Amino acid sequence: MGKPTGFIEFPRELPTRRPIPQRVQDFLEVYNPFPEEKLRAQGARCMDCGVPFCHQGCPLGNLIPDWNDLVYRGQWRAALDRLHATNNFPEFTGKLCPAPCEASCVLGINNDPVTIKQIEASIIDRAWDEGWVVPQLPKVRSWAIQWGTSGRWKTTMSALMRWASRSCGSQT
Repeated sequence: MGKPTGFIEFPRELPTRRPIPQRVQDFLEVYNPFPEEKLRAQGARCMDCGVPFCHQGCPLGNLIPDWNDLVYRGQWRAALDRLHATNNFPEFTGKLCPAPCEASCVLGINNDPVTIKQIEASIIDRAWDEGWVVPQLPKVRSWAIQWGTSGRWKTTMSALMRWASRSCGSQT
């Protein structure tokens, strides 16, 4: 995953924040744009951990090392596919999640952790800019009772609804 020596070569970097007086005048992003080469360097910092604890830190179980590696290699569309494999709403989680995955990053034991949240947000932002995100509406609208509110349950239900609409026909 990433560049084998990336965590040694590249320090943790985050985009700069826009000035507060400017931000209170609009509803735009808090952070200034972050150049692609810096994002790729941050993806390169992801180590080839034996057990990537970022998976346990993420409430959704995102495949974080996979999409960090794909961003490092410039394969943004594949990174989006890996992100969507476990997360149906990265446009929300990439902005609002407090990023417990970063606190769980193995690199954080003795260095600054990988900028997981920034990479996730950048993947979905680029996907919207490129037109890769399209609605995935079920062919047949059906109902389901949701028994929990955890992210994994919502992801599972959404995937189940898509599968059911394709394979089971009309279920109302």
